[in-house]
Amino acid sequence: MSIDRVSMVSAITDAAEDLKALDIVALDVGEVSSFTDTFVVASGTSDRHVRSIADAIQAALSELGEAPLGVEGYDDARWILIDYSDTIVHVFQSETRIKYDLERLWSDAPRIELVQAPVPTPHSGLQ
Repeated sequence: MSIDRVSMVSAITDAAEDLKALDIVALDVGEVSSFTDTFVVASGTSDRHVRSIADAIQAALSELGEAPLGVEGYDDARWILIDYSDTIVHVFQSETRIKYDLERLWSDAPRIELVQAPVPTPHSGLQ
């Protein structure tokens, strides 16, 4: 089972936001890359935080029937790459993200607007 790109990016960003990931960006690299269509980039504040974000993303996508083709960098957790074929997730520690500056390297790729999940409102009949 393969989910569409909007659902994939939404699940990734929602999971990352739930773990308080910083500076989440999605890039449409399909026109400038031959190996994937989408990058999602996020930052964490420590190796533990980066691993937690990566774990949450994998758990969320697993619930949707998606398994990664591979995961790199998990032990060191300075830059964890999770490969979902058409979407590649990069979770960085902030200093490492600055060093590699993927957004600059892939500056020809348009950003994908990230839509916040709707905030639940109380049912008008409940008090």
